[in-house]
Amino acid sequence: MNGPLEHSPTAVKSADRVLDLFELLARRSNGLPHQEIAEALDIPKSSLTQLLKTVISRGYVSYSGSDKHYHLGDRFTSIVRQISRPLDLVTQALPILEEITAKTRESSALNLLKGNQAEVVATVSGSQRLGSHMRTGDLAPLYATSGGKIILAHMPDALREKYLAKVEFEAATKKTISSVKELRRQLVKARQTGIAYAFEEFTPGIVGLAKAILSEGGEPLGSINVALPAVRFDSKIEKLVTEALTEAKLELERRIRF
Repeated sequence: MNGPLEHSPTAVKSADRVLDLFELLARRSNGLPHQEIAEALDIPKSSLTQLLKTVISRGYVSYSGSDKHYHLGDRFTSIVRQISRPLDLVTQALPILEEITAKTRESSALNLLKGNQAEVVATVSGSQRLGSHMRTGDLAPLYATSGGKIILAHMPDALREKYLAKVEFEAATKKTISSVKELRRQLVKARQTGIAYAFEEFTPGIVGLAKAILSEGGEPLGSINVALPAVRFDSKIEKLVTEALTEAKLELERRIRF
């Protein structure tokens, strides 16, 4: 039996052919007809036909009926966008986080999913003497922070259920969620209202509010949150922070989509 890094000669040859095809089409912006591809790659026409059917069905190659040429497909563009999007998200988020903090005087952050945790990838500290100081690289369980909860709330159902089936709660504070039932209740509310809260659940004395940054398809790319001392949290600051996060969410989604 082949090991994880072992392949049959046939499998390796097929993989080589696919990669050779992609590299060939990448060099020819105008595409190539079937005959020229077969000759360039020294592939029998029948084998090439089957190979092209497979990669076309996956979106990696497209066919133009007008000139009967094959081109690299949109799937490559999609992959590049997925790879570059986290970095682009951080770049676009920094000035928006600065605006949130300027409006609220409280610390703000951008969080991305990292395994089963939320990672702070950009942050701006508030100007007040007493405040929350989030640091780039900080990790927290999804169930314990506002930024993690809102990502979880907007996950595709299958992924969220997989997470809930395996989650093990650890008490970061006396107020950390400790049951799937309570977490489900909060996630339903967060999805309905568009905002998630964490009341001293990860850091004693700190309240968090967060909004999700969503892709065109409605999946969470990350979240933006504001964290502030519980002693300063009231209906007035809640309204101010919610409005600032809502405006920031819409602007950040607009920037990364266009």
